[in-house]
Formats: sequence, C-alpha cells, structure tokens
Amino acid sequence: MFFKKYGDIVVGVFFIALSSVMMVMAQMLPKSKVMDIGPDFMPMAIGIITFLLAAALLFLSVKNFKMHVAAIDSESIESCDYKRVLYSGLLVLVYVFILKPVGFIISTFLYLPLQMLVLAPEDRRGKKDLIKLLVIDLIFTMVVFFLFRYGFKIVLPAGIFTIQL
Repeated sequence: MFFKKYGDIVVGVFFIALSSVMMVMAQMLPKSKVMDIGPDFMPMAIGIITFLLAAALLFLSVKNFKMHVAAIDSESIESCDYKRVLYSGLLVLVYVFILKPVGFIISTFLYLPLQMLVLAPEDRRGKKDLIKLLVIDLIFTMVVFFLFRYGFKIVLPAGIFTIQL
C-alpha cells in the first residue's frame, strides 16, 4: 500500500539522486583534446534528461497527491501475480547467461517468445497468437542483429555459429 500511494514520489526522488550522481561522475571523465564533445557528453546529456523527467514526475506527483490517494483508497487493490514476475526474472537471467555462449540470434529467438508468453494474458495464448509471436520474434531479432552489425558497426555475440553476413 505504501508504494501504491508514494511510488511516483519515491521513484522521482530516486532518479533525481541517480541522475545527479551521474552528472557529477560525468564531469570527472577526461576532456577531449581533439573535439569539443568529449566522453562526458552522452552521460551528461542522459543525466540532464533523466533529471528533468524525474523532477517533472516528482512535481506532478506532489501536485496531484491528494487526488491520487483518494482514487487509490476508493478502488480495490488487485494482487500481484508473483509467478509471472518470478518467471520473467528467471527468463532474463537464463537469457543473460546463455547470450555469449549460444549467441545473440539463437538466444534472442528462444527468449522473446517465452517472455511474451509469460506476459501475455491467458486469453491471448492460442495457436494463432503463438504464430504471431514467432513472426514478431523473427523480425525483431533479425532487425536488431542487422542494425547493430551494419548500422552501429557493433558485433553481437555469435556463440556456437560464426555468421559472416
């Protein structure tokens, strides 16, 4: 109940603190002697954007606090589905540990449909939905692989197959 009432405020304060630390740490990075934009630019930009968004969240949460608490008190609190949370966490851990040895394509192709099944509502787990999930999985995996390989020039883990595309 505490987090339901004060969750946005807690998250806002947490991200304000986190982004402040990130901006201070970004200032500690060495300055570039070649260009005006150095290695501190992106962490600083992300820190500023995160700080502004967290400040907006905190401001709006405090501003609308009384209205939000009244709405929470009037509605019934539904219970959390701990099984889905546990399955999601386990799937993420397995994915992280098999990513390097098995490779990005295979591990992502196995992980995504399982994760989508865990998160899908009970009535959206039919044969037609599974086929749709597999098509989305295949397209997403290939788009991300080629985007990283050719767009960003970052090689993702090949794992058991070395692919020369």
